[in-house]
Amino acid sequence: MLMTPRITTAIAVSVAGLGLLAAACGRKNDSTPPVATPSVTLAHEKVPLGSPIDVTYKFVVANDARFDEDYYVMVHVIDADDQMIFDFDHAPAVPTRQWKPGQTVEYTRTEFMPVFPYVGEATVQIGLYSPASKTRLTLAGENNGQHAYKVSKFQIQPQTENILLTYKDGWNSTETAEHNPTIEWQWTKKNATLTFKNPKKDSVFYLDVDAAGGVFQEPQAVAVTLGHATVDQFSLQPKQRELRKIKLTAAQLGNDDMAELHIVVDKTFVPAQIAAANNKDPRELGVRVFHAFVDAH
Repeated sequence: MLMTPRITTAIAVSVAGLGLLAAACGRKNDSTPPVATPSVTLAHEKVPLGSPIDVTYKFVVANDARFDEDYYVMVHVIDADDQMIFDFDHAPAVPTRQWKPGQTVEYTRTEFMPVFPYVGEATVQIGLYSPASKTRLTLAGENNGQHAYKVSKFQIQPQTENILLTYKDGWNSTETAEHNPTIEWQWTKKNATLTFKNPKKDSVFYLDVDAAGGVFQEPQAVAVTLGHATVDQFSLQPKQRELRKIKLTAAQLGNDDMAELHIVVDKTFVPAQIAAANNKDPRELGVRVFHAFVDAH
């Protein structure tokens, strides 16, 4: 599963604060019994900006816990000055109304670190909140106030620690979502090329991609090639978003200093050529790529 993080702004902080109106939410010493004990485990202790990280969320449900609605998981990343820099809020893999007393709910999500002007120690705070009322539940653990519980620490590293991917041929310009400028993507053409310095060891290529949606009634076939070898091929249903984790072996990468990946789709479209679309966009569009990343850990 994948979640695109939201970078904090004054507006975002204000919205988050709507859930803190109840006096009980502001107290560290709340007498309300906890509904669960949370924990968070990151796959790596050091995470460069822009890189993916597997995060495991675990909730041990209290023996007397009952949930009258489906709560969201609040995941705030806090800097050394106790300021929230971004979040990974999400709906849990199992809706809370299905949680049973004494049950352990555990799942792993792949999160992408946003590119944000901060490096150094970061703290993860977690909570459970109502998407309707924004009120938060009591959990067991170190309450930093407002029912935000400290569960983990990690080091944010500079983006320069990553393998740099160059978007070469076959790409359209970067676009951003109107409702959230931190969500970015690039449309491919029929054959889009990525080049990068060869790590010369087993690696993983992360490809976060979706289909056009509404343009084609049938799936789009996507192939990923490295050199002359096809390393992955899959079908994308209309409006489907998928995160592919594609293994690249050292043998496939070879001994050249640079490596080249191709993302090839079986069909593309031009919005200006679709009469019903009423769109003058003349670009050739294949699939949308939200993240492309080579991890050589």
